[in-house]
Amino acid sequence: MKVYMETLGCPKNFNDTETAKGIMSSEGIEITDNIQDSDVMILNTCGFINDAKKESINRIFELAQYKNAHRKLIVSGCLSERYSHDLFEEMPEVECFIGVNEYDRLPEILKDIENKTCTGRHDFVSGKVHRQLEVKPRMLDNNPYSATIKIAEGCDNRCAYCVIPDIRGHFRSKKIEDVVNEAVWLAEKGCKELILIAQDVTHYGTDLYGKPALAQLLRKLCRIEGIQWIRLMYCYDDRITDELIQVMKEEPKICRYIDIPIQHSSDSVLKRMRRRSTSESIRETVSRLRKAMPDIHIRTTLIVGFPGETEDDFEKLLDFVEEMKFARLGVFAYSQEENTPAGIMEDQIPEEVKEKRLDAVMRCQMDISLEMNREKVGNIFEVLVEYEEEEGTYIGRTRYDAPEIDNSVIFTSDRKLYPGNIVNVLIKDAFDYDLTGMEV
Repeated sequence: MKVYMETLGCPKNFNDTETAKGIMSSEGIEITDNIQDSDVMILNTCGFINDAKKESINRIFELAQYKNAHRKLIVSGCLSERYSHDLFEEMPEVECFIGVNEYDRLPEILKDIENKTCTGRHDFVSGKVHRQLEVKPRMLDNNPYSATIKIAEGCDNRCAYCVIPDIRGHFRSKKIEDVVNEAVWLAEKGCKELILIAQDVTHYGTDLYGKPALAQLLRKLCRIEGIQWIRLMYCYDDRITDELIQVMKEEPKICRYIDIPIQHSSDSVLKRMRRRSTSESIRETVSRLRKAMPDIHIRTTLIVGFPGETEDDFEKLLDFVEEMKFARLGVFAYSQEENTPAGIMEDQIPEEVKEKRLDAVMRCQMDISLEMNREKVGNIFEVLVEYEEEEGTYIGRTRYDAPEIDNSVIFTSDRKLYPGNIVNVLIKDAFDYDLTGMEV
């Protein structure tokens, strides 16, 4: 049997897909990149906000066009976990739905399909969450120079707008030794950049060890031969300890980059969001990071148009963005989600107001990004090569940029380079979100 698998959504979803492929491959199931060559298509979906749900649903219908008498369609992931019962009724094109906790069952399901012992349509979403987060086989790209490692799953924060705890379950960490062993395996496969992901990496270890263990984990990961960059994604500002900052400062492998999704800066909005942060606590955390590491690049995400967000709240947010000068910033218009406290709040903001506010923040950030990029002109940076755009011209990124979401460096080289090479590049020019240069 040959399986084609496609992924939508965040890095956690792509990590799940690698795991699902690894589980299937270990049971003798062949993975193919060609839809036409497949017996089964699996779409790993996102169901976090409305735009992601629409994208997932549209792609389901697109893949359904490839179905025939022998080629089946399975839908997995967050959309399935959240809406499988409704989707089962509304999408007869899909043979099976599985959630985020059923990837172990794929070999069994696929073999039943192959042997025709699994006939008709099925909803396999159980909602069952395993207490212990285990290491499972993964299938990587041919050149896995950059790889995520999921150090924890689920979330206990219960922010008013978020459905992740209902989709992914409660927070649970992998054991330190399991994370280290997985990282060693990745390094042996050629991984140079290790990206730590979880819903909140700064909460890592509290469930297993009774206290945060991220700093301890990082020390061990930095000792792994072959790993050159270590990147932290999705950190809560109130859990960024002095110990963690000290480790980041002392360990050269840890990128001077941190992703802190603060969501807002107005205390009244933060309170309604059920965030623990305040405007002052965010400022204090940013100040500690910048004092210890003046070159640190902080990425954040914001939500505009949260229920009850006033013009005054929004102006405070704009002023905050201008004051803090985050190196990287993304903005989402609030998505009203069912079964969330925010979804039934009064004072929902009209969509056109949300979009206007989103555009205003992004225009402000564009100026900040251009200013910070111009400061890099004339300096030399390590750049990780991602691909060759045309002969002698390459696309890469610095230590200060995460894959897919941050800035790129477009540069020339007189020698042949390959994805995963790390080279020194002199920055010659700067734009809103990209840099250009030449290898030196």
